[in-house]
Amino acid sequence: MRERLYGRNPVYEALRAQRRRFYRLWIAEGAQVKGNLRAALRLAQKYGVAVERAPRSKLTALVGHSHHQGVVLEASPYPYSDLGEMLALAEKRGEPPFLLLLDALQDPQNLATLLRTAEAVGVHGVILPLRRTAAVTPAVVNASSGAAEHLLVAQMNLAQAIDSLHEAGVWVVGLEGSADAQPPEQLPLDGALALVVGSEGEGLRRLTRRKCDALMRLPMRGKIESLNAAAAGSIALYLALQRRG
Repeated sequence: MRERLYGRNPVYEALRAQRRRFYRLWIAEGAQVKGNLRAALRLAQKYGVAVERAPRSKLTALVGHSHHQGVVLEASPYPYSDLGEMLALAEKRGEPPFLLLLDALQDPQNLATLLRTAEAVGVHGVILPLRRTAAVTPAVVNASSGAAEHLLVAQMNLAQAIDSLHEAGVWVVGLEGSADAQPPEQLPLDGALALVVGSEGEGLRRLTRRKCDALMRLPMRGKIESLNAAAAGSIALYLALQRRG
C-alpha cells in the first residue's frame, strides 16, 4: 500500500526526514522549481527517486483535488512508532520525557495543528488511540506543513499507554475545564510529563480521566467558556515548554 503526499513543504519535509520509502515524485508542467520545491527535487535526485513532469490535471487526479501546489510524492505508509522509541529518544536527548496523548480526537485539522505544535516544542512522541480517532493521513501531513514526518507517533490503547507511562515515572496530566482541574502554576510541568487532550465534543473519556495523575485547566478571562482542542492543547504544550526551560 502506498500513499501520495502533496504540497511543497510537506513533500520536502518527508524527503528530508527520510522515514519512508519513496517511489516517484511528480512535478506539474510549468511549475516554478524554486524554494522548497527545488530542495525537494534535489533530495529526490540524491536518493534516486524517479522524477516525472506531468500535466497539473494528472496530479489533481492522483490526489483527488487541486490543492497539491504542483507536486505529489508517492511514498510508503506513515511509519508509526511505539512508546519505547519515544522514551529512548528522551533518554538520548538527556531530557525528561515529554509526550502528548490525544484521546479520540476526531478532526484531522485539529490533529494536524497539534502535531505541528508538538514538533515545534520538541515533544518526544504523540500517542493516538487505536480506534475512533483521526490518523496521520496525507491530508494531515499536508495540514501540519510536514511536521508529522519528523514526529514519533504511536497508535495504542490509551489506558495501557498511561499505565506504561506511570511505570516509567511519567506524570500524566489531563487537560480539562472542570472545577476539579487545577491551574497550570499549581502543577509540576517541568519534569517527566505526558499531556492528555480530549476529543472535541466529549473531552476526556471517563477511563482516561480517572487514570490521569492530575487535571489542568487553562485560565479564561473572556466571555467564551472554552477553547477548541487544538488551541487549548497548543497553549498547554507551550506552558509546559516554558516550565521545562
